[in-house]
Amino acid sequence: MSQTWLVVPAAGQGRRMGADKPKQYLPLADEQPVLAHTLARLYIAFPTARLVLCLDVDDGWFSPHWVPFADWQRVSGGNERMDSVLNALHAMAAENDDIVLVHDVARPCVTQGDLLALHQAASSHAAGALLAMPVADTMKRADAQCLSKQTEPREGLWHALTPQGFRFGLLRRALETARQQQTMVTDEASAVEALGEYPQLVRGRRDNLKITHPDDLALAVAIMAAQEAHDSGRPLTIEPQATGL
Repeated sequence: MSQTWLVVPAAGQGRRMGADKPKQYLPLADEQPVLAHTLARLYIAFPTARLVLCLDVDDGWFSPHWVPFADWQRVSGGNERMDSVLNALHAMAAENDDIVLVHDVARPCVTQGDLLALHQAASSHAAGALLAMPVADTMKRADAQCLSKQTEPREGLWHALTPQGFRFGLLRRALETARQQQTMVTDEASAVEALGEYPQLVRGRRDNLKITHPDDLALAVAIMAAQEAHDSGRPLTIEPQATGL
């Protein structure tokens, strides 16, 4: 059986948050940072996976106490996401058929069900797979002055989420090709697509929030509380002062 690897890019500065530290180190409900919550979610689904954590070389916030995995390694992050992931792939002692799941550190609300569904799809589909959700809203294309220029048809459009999962050999070849061609890719699926491959879209939950702006922290706390209440079967109660809602 192939080994499962988890790559978590966590070298970003999160400047859009306007905080005094990178967003992955901002606290959530129990004062544990976003990074700790994200790694905990991954561990629940894949306790025997091997983790590669991409951190800024000058990161002074990280603590290994937040890592629940027994088998993990730290690598230096790059200037862009694709650079960090490629650094991780180059550092891994993986086989070509090993499954590599790449997950945003700023998505602490991903559920075990979605993680396992994505892993199954990535294992069974040669071109890999990614969590995604169909576009539900009317899509507008803006001009340079931020005026609504036209309405785009939303049929067939999906929001890409993470994790995204691929066989090690395919993902490494895709990202190395993108680097050689000086093509900037914003997710792993786009690099694989550039090789002429078609990753499988796996419908994910809409509460797989990516924390990007300050208000997202309170929303993540509310989502996690709702998930916990649903799993335990108890009524949902949220302390307003804890969430900022």
